[in-house]
Amino acid sequence: MDSVYTSNKAKKTTPGKYPFTRGIHAGMYRDRLWTMRQYSGFGDASQTNKRFKFMLEKGQTGLSMAFDLPTQIGYDPDAAVSEGEVGKVGVSIASLDDMMTAFKEIPLGKVSTSMTINSTASTLLAYYIVVGESQGYDKSTLRGTTQNDILKEYIARNTYIYQPIPSMRLIGDMIEYCSNAIPKWYPISISGYHMREAGATAIQEIAFTIANSIAYIKTCLSRGLKIDDFAPRLSFFFCCTMELFEEAAKFRIARKIYAKILKDIFHAKNPKSMQLKFHVQTSGESLTAQQPDNNIVRVTIQSLASILGGAQSLHTNSRDEALALPTQESAKIALRTQQIIAHESGITKTVDPLAGSHYLEYLCDEIEEQVWKYLRKIERMGGALKCIEKGFFQSEIRKNAYRLKKEIDSEQRTIVGVNKFIEDTTAQKLLRVNDSIGMKQSRKIKKLKNNRDNLKTNYALTKLKDVANTTENLMPYIINSVKSYATTGEISDALREVFGEYKPKEVF
Repeated sequence: MDSVYTSNKAKKTTPGKYPFTRGIHAGMYRDRLWTMRQYSGFGDASQTNKRFKFMLEKGQTGLSMAFDLPTQIGYDPDAAVSEGEVGKVGVSIASLDDMMTAFKEIPLGKVSTSMTINSTASTLLAYYIVVGESQGYDKSTLRGTTQNDILKEYIARNTYIYQPIPSMRLIGDMIEYCSNAIPKWYPISISGYHMREAGATAIQEIAFTIANSIAYIKTCLSRGLKIDDFAPRLSFFFCCTMELFEEAAKFRIARKIYAKILKDIFHAKNPKSMQLKFHVQTSGESLTAQQPDNNIVRVTIQSLASILGGAQSLHTNSRDEALALPTQESAKIALRTQQIIAHESGITKTVDPLAGSHYLEYLCDEIEEQVWKYLRKIERMGGALKCIEKGFFQSEIRKNAYRLKKEIDSEQRTIVGVNKFIEDTTAQKLLRVNDSIGMKQSRKIKKLKNNRDNLKTNYALTKLKDVANTTENLMPYIINSVKSYATTGEISDALREVFGEYKPKEVF
């Protein structure tokens, strides 16, 4: 079998060569499989540590860390607003002690970790750095990703804290710091996933995500950074839904358009700067509470589309995620889905299995035309930040979400087990996070505050606030605060005092 299929339009492009339509590497999965990075984290740090170890034992090749809402929006477990939310949608990480426990006996110099964290990304990265150093690893050796994409929070996900301008400053600080001190780290994963889950089309997902990436790149350039110094470590995160060919085409066009923008607009010279490297998560929104075992089939189709589209890493959702956090057994089935595709399906035998498909090429042409149309409109409106302020992205996504809902309700769009082929569903064994986790974490944080050197902690936090009023890079001061055992909430509060909190305008 030929390693690269080159008939029809496929002759015009080569895998591993600009504009990378057919993949960023010449050999793709023939040389190396994608990273199997299952999203995990719930309850307290010790529970999450056990799940990490279980998944690694079952063959997972990278870690992906989920955080609870208090951690995501910068509150400690003992804050009034945290009640009922501690450990529920991810792990509670309130201090360096928690991060130490989460990665106990997991060598950070030998595993890469993705952290789905945005507003408090700088704090969580600081924890990770200090844990790595405590294990004997220099920070320059650490590998992983912080999501750190605040623009999509204002658009679709809503776990923001600060105003947009200081939030962009924090992101710039992290990108600059990582480019100098943690060269193997991806300081941002620019995310279309959450916009797609909120109702965006495939075209909108790509257009809005690339528009956001342009805003981040301009932020870095305005600080005096050179494009080829930081662009190779920008990464992306996309959703994969049910239409297999459309999703594969979407990923190809995302690579092509991004490469052209980096080369023609930002004048990147390093080919790695032009490569759109991305993680995929299968669509949680597509999963159904009805007949949940059907979700295994849905996830399999979505995983195939992701791999046919050339993803660098993949998370496969679990069958029970429309009902609760995944059980250990469900998480294992999700991982096995990836492993079966990788080792039994045969799609890794050739670099680009869909090359030459007339239907795929038609979809690519259609998606490319519409994405460029959106990007030109966004540019005329003043860029991503202006579009967010005007509610343009939000309105476009909302309109499509409403259209999809009407199609499902009217049975124009079939969802098996929901509006057709309906049957009674038997009760499922679900994972439940006990409310006692909140009380346990609250007691733990109070004990930490009583036992630490509070003079040292308060000095570090005061220094952090002082520097926040300047243009100096904040990362060294956040790391010092973490080392003094300042908590996630305290570090966030120090920055709240300077940056203020974001309150969205109502957009109709």
